[in-house]
Amino acid sequence: MNGRRSFPALTPERFAPTPERPLRAKSRLLEHLADIQPHRHDWAQLVFSMTGAVRVNTEASTYIVPPSRAVWIPPGIVHAVTAIERCELHTLYLGPALLAGEAWQVGRVLEVSPLLRELALALPTLPDPAPPESRDEAERRRGIEALLLMELRRARPLALGVALPQDARLRRLCEAMLREPGRHAGLQDWAAEAGASPRTLSRLFREQLGTSFAQWRSQLLLAHALTLAARGRPMSHIATELGYASASAFTAMVTRTVGMPPSRFFERA
Repeated sequence: MNGRRSFPALTPERFAPTPERPLRAKSRLLEHLADIQPHRHDWAQLVFSMTGAVRVNTEASTYIVPPSRAVWIPPGIVHAVTAIERCELHTLYLGPALLAGEAWQVGRVLEVSPLLRELALALPTLPDPAPPESRDEAERRRGIEALLLMELRRARPLALGVALPQDARLRRLCEAMLREPGRHAGLQDWAAEAGASPRTLSRLFREQLGTSFAQWRSQLLLAHALTLAARGRPMSHIATELGYASASAFTAMVTRTVGMPPSRFFERA
């Protein structure tokens, strides 16, 4: 037993956006390694954790995010959620008309500002059928929704998604790296574990993901480093846990990947 527990999605249809309530919220406590099984719905979703890091999987990508970031999931996308650590999961469901445009049809990581976080927490989280609202309650909710949408449109997108391949052999390798990113540093060791040649794996990374092994691994390590930084780990400890020989080598990777040093990139983690 590895402690993993799997749960169905928590009756998302009871939180479905309607013309009267186009933006809905719900919260759920997930224990360490708990999974919400793959599911889809006809409305968009913003998922983030108030405490603890989560991993959101789609068929094409995986996203590993701490509380200061959120994952945008467009309508119709199959997705699943895993609690990397005990977390208070918070979800916003949005009617398709609320955030139209091509940019909102693609899943991505968004920065969660303190204002966006507080507005999301201020929304009621009762499922349908919910008690009728008073006029004052309805006006307050609509005001919160309007402000939240403004703040969401301003949210800065971050290149923290990790693409996943369709090829079964490469997919197994990528999943193993997601579970233990610091186990091996080079393609040679991962190839030996996968029972394939480094040349074959390099070709598959290019064909399936349009990137090199080193670039893909850097993106993966960056996502994991963000969750470790959110727990208050020093840079030297993060570098060691992810398999870097020194903090300076880790700093160079982060700077090369996102264009800024860890001290700036992780400042709100």
